Amino acid sequence: MTNTHVIQVLETAPARLEAFKKEVSKVIVGQTNAVDLITMSILCQGHSLLVGVPGLAKTLLITSVSKALGMDFSRIQFTPDLMPSDITGTEVLNAKREFIFHKGPVFANVVLADEINRTPPKTQAALLEAMQERRVSVAGNTLELPEPFFVLATQNPIEQEGTYPLPEAQLDRFLFNILVGYPTKTEEEAVVASTTMGNAKEIDQVLSRQEVLDMQFALKQIPVTDDVIAYAVDLVRKTRPNTADGSDVAHNYLNWGAGPRASQNLILAAKALAMMNGDGSPSITHVRKIAQPVLRHRIVANFKAKGEGLIEDDIIGQLL
Repeated sequence: MTNTHVIQVLETAPARLEAFKKEVSKVIVGQTNAVDLITMSILCQGHSLLVGVPGLAKTLLITSVSKALGMDFSRIQFTPDLMPSDITGTEVLNAKREFIFHKGPVFANVVLADEINRTPPKTQAALLEAMQERRVSVAGNTLELPEPFFVLATQNPIEQEGTYPLPEAQLDRFLFNILVGYPTKTEEEAVVASTTMGNAKEIDQVLSRQEVLDMQFALKQIPVTDDVIAYAVDLVRKTRPNTADGSDVAHNYLNWGAGPRASQNLILAAKALAMMNGDGSPSITHVRKIAQPVLRHRIVANFKAKGEGLIEDDIIGQLL
């Protein structure tokens, strides 16, 4: 892509992305923060984990996003008996006694991993490997996943029985941890009115596959000043207890801090936010705005923090 084309993509991106978010909002009432973060996740070629109690339209949000993108979409309903081959695919013996590989649902542009914490670690790891490597190895053959490719996973935080929480090292594969909260009273009334009176709206395709690929490429070309990179790195290093750069907050309230991938993701997400807003380059303000969804699943609060009623967002707020 030429520099001229990159500039054109960056100039048109805010309007195109606003149209995309507006299309999704035809079905999803409220949840503007979640929609913004998913849009940024797409631009960064990243994956996102949506956490919220049942009934908050997490699955509907993701399916609406896939329709507005018009890309290949697959949904994996995670259950305790799901096997890795149910995700990646399996070899089948045909009539000619030849093994033919049948691709699994992971071979799609948008993959919805519904209730990812309901399946055992072995199956979770199969998906997370595909997320990281963007390819699948089966029977000695390596198959590339389609581009663009991103996973949007959902998780219910209140269910304990029959669940397998993702380890922190695997949570690190997600760009964002998106908290999906309850709607306001006005929003909930709008949801009830739109879903109980037979006037459901259809989602139209707004962005093409090539447009998304062009935006992803253009995002990488956005320049970042040294002071913004330094701020992102310093912020991440402050989360690490028992280190020279760790802050007093980390020493007091954290068992573990964020790794280098958090610094990378802070800058990528800041670039995406700048692109959405039509800003030329990300600033420290952009980094601060996306710090919580990037960091909240990468730090581990200790017993003292829990005893004082502090959650990860409170600790990140103190670090900021």
